[in-house]
Amino acid sequence: MYTGIVQGLCEVASVMDEPGLRRIGIHTGELSEGLTLGASVSVNGVCLTATEVEAGNASFDVIRETLDHTNLGVLAQGSRVNVERSFRVGDEIGGHILSGHVAGTAAVDAVEEGENERNLWLRVEADWLRFLHHKGFAALDGASLTIAAVDAPAKRIKVSLIPETIARTTLGSVARGDRVNLEIDAQTRAIVETVERVLAERELTAH
Repeated sequence: MYTGIVQGLCEVASVMDEPGLRRIGIHTGELSEGLTLGASVSVNGVCLTATEVEAGNASFDVIRETLDHTNLGVLAQGSRVNVERSFRVGDEIGGHILSGHVAGTAAVDAVEEGENERNLWLRVEADWLRFLHHKGFAALDGASLTIAAVDAPAKRIKVSLIPETIARTTLGSVARGDRVNLEIDAQTRAIVETVERVLAERELTAH
């Protein structure tokens, strides 16, 4: 489990494609301290298992299913990724609870640069848009963010980035056309799906 507070903007050291998977090595620096084989790490918001740990580096195996539904498939040597270690009971939760189970990717539709801020408009699949609302939560590339606006007809959401987020995450450099990993807030999804199911059952009963 994670909090969506990115701990490191790390560089991809190596990418090796093997039958059915991709092996990604990352310069994790101090985040490697105490990291053990089999530990869970969020890489661009995707929960991955550490398969090799050396001083300042860690490797992860990514299967085809994950490559097809996240942006990890486009990573290359030199790419930068958001990294967060799994939180422990008692740690401060500054963002919101995340599982690292990405719903899919959202495409950057527009970037608005302002003084000490950066606004991103992202296109979201219709199936996921119903779980996203103004002032609600979403995770983009593993960063916990508040939704600043929703443009339902255009199937877009907007997030506003503060200087800290711009400097410490991949979101400070994404451009129009890039895709970022999207994780929906689990509680919001559960509530919406429950309400939809109850209303559908009532409508069936009424007829």
